[in-house]
Amino acid sequence: MVRVTPFLLVLSLALVAQGLSDRKCTLTGLWINDLGSNMTIGDLNRKGEFAGSYHTAVTATTNEIQVSPLQGSQHRTNQKSQPTFGFTVNWKFSDSITVFTGQCFVDDEGKEVLKTMWLLRSRVDNIKDDWKATRVGINIFTRLHSHKE
Repeated sequence: MVRVTPFLLVLSLALVAQGLSDRKCTLTGLWINDLGSNMTIGDLNRKGEFAGSYHTAVTATTNEIQVSPLQGSQHRTNQKSQPTFGFTVNWKFSDSITVFTGQCFVDDEGKEVLKTMWLLRSRVDNIKDDWKATRVGINIFTRLHSHKE
């Protein structure tokens, strides 16, 4: 009996780990990032395209922040449970646009996480100011609510 117990423990841990690795990460739903910005991603269509909205918590302008539209695409491969994606946010309150690219992961605790990198392009008055027009950064998003709600 003593030899069976460690075996059963290892077997059960392996089965739990296998279950977590098979869990699918889904973009659809409500997300919040490390800066407090939140976004809603709608259902994917047959081509893997989606639309939604983004409400940023941070801005470099003095304009009042407004919820802005986003459009994107997810890589569509049925065998992949942690897909790559990209989306564009067209800011309604400033002369700028941001593109995000990333991957949807399921972490060790079974929680969905979006790891992203972004480029923000602001309009400048002339080509001499082009050097200061693009910013780059990273954000980590976690699910605000279950996508099944």
